[in-house]
Amino acid sequence: MSIPTEPIGSIPRSPELLAAVADHAAGKISSTELDEHYDAAVRDTVKRFEELGSPVVTDGEQSKPSFATYPLVGLALAADGAVIPFADGHTRQLPRLTAGPFRYGVRAGSYLAAAQRHASVPVKQAVIAASALSLLYPQDGIAGYDRDAFVADLVAEAEADIRSALDAGAHRVQLDFTEGRLALKLDPSGGVLDSFIDLNNQVLARFSDAERGRIGVHTCPGGDQDSTHSADVDYAQLLPKLFALNAGAFFVQLASEADPDRVLRIIGAQVRDGQQVFVGVTDPIDPRVETPEQVRDRVLRAAEHLGVERLGTTDDCGFSPFGDDTSTSRETAFAKVRARLEGTALAAAQLGV
Repeated sequence: MSIPTEPIGSIPRSPELLAAVADHAAGKISSTELDEHYDAAVRDTVKRFEELGSPVVTDGEQSKPSFATYPLVGLALAADGAVIPFADGHTRQLPRLTAGPFRYGVRAGSYLAAAQRHASVPVKQAVIAASALSLLYPQDGIAGYDRDAFVADLVAEAEADIRSALDAGAHRVQLDFTEGRLALKLDPSGGVLDSFIDLNNQVLARFSDAERGRIGVHTCPGGDQDSTHSADVDYAQLLPKLFALNAGAFFVQLASEADPDRVLRIIGAQVRDGQQVFVGVTDPIDPRVETPEQVRDRVLRAAEHLGVERLGTTDDCGFSPFGDDTSTSRETAFAKVRARLEGTALAAAQLGV
């Protein structure tokens, strides 16, 4: 397949894995037994990706509590952090940092290594962007640990997290930046978004041009329990600033947009030389499984605006970024992955590339 295609990251956990997580929380099974369940889930996820012919796989984030909170082991935290409201009325709440220093308790490279043991094709690794973790710091500060010290620690830790995966041979490291569009909902002036872009670029500046070529950024309006947190924010406000991030690839939610041609025109005007755009061609929160022909047509439309040479395909979002989200079944997720792979191949054949 000459049009590259990659998953975003998460795949719904099986009922058996979710039961094991609950049993561990209740003290019914040991940590060793839970790790065995995690390893089996990663093995099955990689196997199913490969059986579909996916040229790049992920671990499905099977052993992450969520895409955002995996590094937070061992930190001094309170439960009453920033609240993220979703369109259907449910919320997610981040913890609040109560003391420094800020350090990752788990690095992404450990998840990558677990997946690589089972994979025979390249493995990509999703990481949380520094901008999302900046929301852990309380507005009224922390005694003895000012915000400048926190940001310095955060940038260093985010760099180390990305580097742990690059050094371990990740095909690509993807920064999950779903808070980008949300920032404009929280602050329509764009000040929060500007601070997020600056913070993430501070992290990216620590890598060489070659390394940044293996780093991507994912944007979507959130996807949890079949709802979003910022789909009502005009994409035109985000996209020009998104491509100011000094990364080599961008994974852009598109299948669920009401006017994809408008979005593609904006992307075409903003994307810089050397940046590759992976457009979303399946919608994880829509229960209907796309046909390969629908995916093909979405790819062909994107090629008209962006050209084939810098085009790739992906899913709009991860299928289950929070570990307890069961709104999409594992079977539906992989059916959509199949449609993405087959539809991308159909488009490549029609384009003659």
